[in-house]
Amino acid sequence: MWWTSKKEINEMIDRAIKLARAEELSHKLVFMDVRMPGMDGLAAAQYLAHVEPPPAVIFCTAYDDYAVEAFSSQAIGYLLKPIRQVDLEHAISRTKRINKAQLTELQESPIFHTDGRSHIATKNRRGIDLVSIADIRLFQADHKYVTAFHSGGEALLDEALKDLETEFDGRFVRVHRNALVSIPHIEGLERNVDGQFFVRLQGLDIRPQVSRRHVSPLRKLLEQM
Repeated sequence: MWWTSKKEINEMIDRAIKLARAEELSHKLVFMDVRMPGMDGLAAAQYLAHVEPPPAVIFCTAYDDYAVEAFSSQAIGYLLKPIRQVDLEHAISRTKRINKAQLTELQESPIFHTDGRSHIATKNRRGIDLVSIADIRLFQADHKYVTAFHSGGEALLDEALKDLETEFDGRFVRVHRNALVSIPHIEGLERNVDGQFFVRLQGLDIRPQVSRRHVSPLRKLLEQM
């Protein structure tokens, strides 16, 4: 089902707010457009990011060229009009997995103090999703695309694995020519009857294979953890 008029959008947002209250979310939600009278949505989101406790902000807009700025202001969702109810509910459900305060706590952890991005923005049929690097368990390459496996599912990236390895050095470690794994999420190293090694990751059923030349460095890393 699609909504196109302003009245229908407002009615949908009202229903979404009631849904959030009904599910007793532990933090507030704010829905806004990018362009609004007076203070625009981006400035408003930046202001709200400093409120204690800060609310979760979801943009509902017809403009698709402000996503980077929106996520820089700590928005957790960016939905393009016309908006479907299922997409809005998906964005709301993400606020239950991690809120702004939790995200800040993760970002302040010493292991995440780097110059790399704290999030990756991915486009999909719902609009644009913001995936926290702290939430990603595995980057796995397949031809020219890379899949990021995180606690909420998967995200397809049009980025080179080598570039991700360079940017997130110290947070991810290469275990195979086609795989980088999140160091904080490593649970152990397993060996099968054929002598092949696989790394076990927290919250992920996939066991990435470890190539022979990466087994020794990975063992040393695990001994230091």
